[in-house]
Amino acid sequence: MLFNSHIFIFIFLPITLSIFFKIGRMGYSHFAIAWLAGASLFFYGWWNPAYLILIIGSILFNYTIGVLIVKQASKQASKQASKQASNYLALGIIVNLFLLGYFKYAHFFVANINLLTGETFHLEHILLPLGISFFTFQQIA
Repeated sequence: MLFNSHIFIFIFLPITLSIFFKIGRMGYSHFAIAWLAGASLFFYGWWNPAYLILIIGSILFNYTIGVLIVKQASKQASKQASKQASNYLALGIIVNLFLLGYFKYAHFFVANINLLTGETFHLEHILLPLGISFFTFQQIA
């Protein structure tokens, strides 16, 4: 489903927004936001459900890293806690950039290794997940 498709414009968007606003008017703003997040994941998964696992895994990983950083920051202001929080931050950034690098640049690296070494390593075609750069850099930020 694309943003300019008839199914998005005339079915998905009106249903999603009307339910979102109805839930919000009833005073359940947290549930309305959860509905919108679920609808967004449904929209993302419509293109390729396999990549829904990727984005959910990435969200859960980054949430866990954030919780660990906050936990360290809430400890007494010691060098050890600050160092541990910095290590968690670095781990989160490295894993996110590795994920992005794999999907965007794996073929580039394999082709250059083959060129430099004369080998014939073969990498199956990797389909780039929709919006991976956007959601990766959003999560890093």
